[in-house]
Amino acid sequence: MINPDAPYHAHIYYDSAERPAAAALRDDFGRDPAILVVGAMTDGGVGPHPIAQYEVHFLGAHRPAVMAAIEATGLRALVHPLTDDDLADHTSLAHWIGTPIELDVTVLDPPGVNQGIPRFGVSDF
Repeated sequence: MINPDAPYHAHIYYDSAERPAAAALRDDFGRDPAILVVGAMTDGGVGPHPIAQYEVHFLGAHRPAVMAAIEATGLRALVHPLTDDDLADHTSLAHWIGTPIELDVTVLDPPGVNQGIPRFGVSDF
């Protein structure tokens, strides 16, 4: 069971042909009061994500709606909680929408030392 107050991320992936659909979804998320943060579109790899992506932050209560919105676009995404285990967040606790991609898990924080929010300079929970 998902804690409705637990912090979550979704990483929405896109290639050049999918960029317009990804941008439209990003705009929609930006107007949704359930979305706490909408990240910038990065047209290349960043962190463990080897291809273009952006992230959205939300609470567990909104996970079904966020996932449905992503699925409706046909875009790939990684949806995961934010716990104190960055590796598990991106692997065993994650849910893929569409075809998974191989992440560079070597750049993730060790278990118990999740620096995700401080590392990216964002505190939204």
